[in-house]
Amino acid sequence: MKELSIAEVLAEVAVLVKPHFGKGRTADYIPSLASVPGSKFGMAVRTVAGEEHVIGDADEGFSVQSITKVFALGLALNRIGDEVWTRVGKEPSGTPFNHLSLLEAEKGVPRNPFINAGALAITDVLLDVSPDPAGLVRDFAGFLADERVEIDATVAASELANAWQNRAIASLMRGQGTITHEPEAVVAAYCRQCALTMSCRQLARAFLPLAAGGFSPVAQETIFHERLTRRLNALLLTCGIYDSVGNFAYRVGLPSKSGVGGGVVAVIPGKATVAVWSPELDRFGTSVVGTAALEAFSQITNCSVL
Repeated sequence: MKELSIAEVLAEVAVLVKPHFGKGRTADYIPSLASVPGSKFGMAVRTVAGEEHVIGDADEGFSVQSITKVFALGLALNRIGDEVWTRVGKEPSGTPFNHLSLLEAEKGVPRNPFINAGALAITDVLLDVSPDPAGLVRDFAGFLADERVEIDATVAASELANAWQNRAIASLMRGQGTITHEPEAVVAAYCRQCALTMSCRQLARAFLPLAAGGFSPVAQETIFHERLTRRLNALLLTCGIYDSVGNFAYRVGLPSKSGVGGGVVAVIPGKATVAVWSPELDRFGTSVVGTAALEAFSQITNCSVL
């Protein structure tokens, strides 16, 4: 049987995901995200060899939210190395991304850097480096995508106005000494970071070092050493989709990171990155159509690492 081109695979995926629209809901607890049309769908693939293919709304910017946690963690590890792991663990949480009870039981040390508690701890680390950690994340993401990207001030304000759970998390960690800066400053920086706007095409480019052994074919520069790249991919595989990571690994089988803006980015080590955007979320906060699209892509191309 003739092997499909990437463009043909994307066209087939777009057909296969149609029955999944309308099965989720947008992130209505962040008012500025609630109004995004659920019918939006974009997908982009960028290969290590330099091919780039897109379909649908792949060039429309959207709020990437928790996907920024990968950029923040990469920055922190590049700046202070393994000292990061004195603040945050490497284990799947098995609880929702904004859960408090496990954090309290484990004396303020987050299970991993991709739940909100872990991301707030990473933000606290970056506040030691810069008074504007969100700006660092924005500039790093833009450098990797080879395009200027921006933080949406309206989304940031909307998120901060409703960030009561994150304030509780930050206060608990401040009481346990996990973070050292004022909780409100940490939460404000984190909300601003999450309000970063990028497109699927930009995300696929920005994540490419994780598929290329740490080297960015876009920036033509080594971003992470090879060992760190493997470790970041391992964390994405085991912790990148919160408490549905097992189901996602079963269906997709690729290191991935989701965000409540509806984006999901997957890494095919040694080959490519795939970014998908569709705003309707499942009960775990991951795009319904995005997950279905990556599952179909993985099955058609047989690219699962599992």
